[in-house]
Amino acid sequence: MKNSVYGILLIMIFTVACSSNKISKEDFDIDKMLDYAVKKAEITMNSLKTTDSLPRNIENNQTNWNKVDIYDWTSGFWPGILWYAYEKSGDSLILENARIFSEVLKGVLDVPVYNHDLGFMFYCSLGNGLRLTGDKQYHEILMAAADSLATLYNPKVGTILSWPQMREKMNWPHNTIIDNMMNLELLFWAAKNSDRHNLYDIAVKHAETTMRTLVRPDFTTYHVAIFDTIDGHFIKGVTHQGFSDSSMWARGQGWGIYGFTMTYRETGDEKFLTTACRLADVFIEQLPEDGIPYWDFDDPAIPNAPKDVSAAAIAASGMLELSTFMKEEKQKIKYRNAAIGLLKRISSDKYLSMQKNKAMLMHSTGNYPNGSEIDASIIYADYYYVEALLRLGQHYSEISNN
Repeated sequence: MKNSVYGILLIMIFTVACSSNKISKEDFDIDKMLDYAVKKAEITMNSLKTTDSLPRNIENNQTNWNKVDIYDWTSGFWPGILWYAYEKSGDSLILENARIFSEVLKGVLDVPVYNHDLGFMFYCSLGNGLRLTGDKQYHEILMAAADSLATLYNPKVGTILSWPQMREKMNWPHNTIIDNMMNLELLFWAAKNSDRHNLYDIAVKHAETTMRTLVRPDFTTYHVAIFDTIDGHFIKGVTHQGFSDSSMWARGQGWGIYGFTMTYRETGDEKFLTTACRLADVFIEQLPEDGIPYWDFDDPAIPNAPKDVSAAAIAASGMLELSTFMKEEKQKIKYRNAAIGLLKRISSDKYLSMQKNKAMLMHSTGNYPNGSEIDASIIYADYYYVEALLRLGQHYSEISNN
């Protein structure tokens, strides 16, 4: 049975060109790649024996998922993948599993807030569930998650505290990481769908402070900003998962592209759009010859440094949305084609896991300085890959209908 399933996968995959100035729908078969993604999601789904642990990573010498409990920051990505797989396939069994693995996350709200990742955990899972089903209980859970996230906001600093545990561990009075831009989408959604207008104000202020402190003058990004809690002033920018305090950590740059694009969508404030464009420009300009970023653009070990496919997937999804906000056709094409180029390269036999393991993609890097998840398959790489494919499919659908 396993051989026949993987045989189907092999038949479904095609060779994609690695470079093209003009990229059409026929040049990159999105439906085939989405079918591949759905099939891989089904393989993982059928392998899971319990609902209290969720896939996180597969190291490069493994074939099966290493799992985490619901309190891990990545717990929302697996149910999010299932919702995307259901959106593509309409399969009732996938829908059932998407509900099960989303609803189990409710337990996270029963404990004190311990980090900023409630947006990842709940909006990627139940947010997609609400969008696709309209289930009212998902609305209530998302509201509760947004209220919990807002408790980490420090008005003196103007940002949400990312890692409370780092106050003692690293002597960081108040820390905010670039990843935190992604969690603002939960706050924006909650503000739009309730009378909690303060959540909108928190999200905007957080984005403004992030733009001022975590985005460098050259439009690369710090990973972490450290602030004083007495008067709220910015102390310094550092890294935690990048090569150095001054380097461009690839996934962080991707979070920035995606996060500031989303913030522009929710606010209409041009300064956020400008920032997203500048971050994307730097990312595109510094990509290596094969088009997939190394884990950190400034690692001196390049070209003998590990890649990070997750950074490519996040940036691709972000740039696809970014392209839709461009008024000039030249800019629209630039970001769209950059995103498609990333997706084409990801969708090659070099980066697709195929029969090697249960994930969709290989060659992501989680935390290189900590020796964790290096050259691995990681759940959020798969999530943003599927999201980007769906966004690209929607883009082509809109073009064909106009």
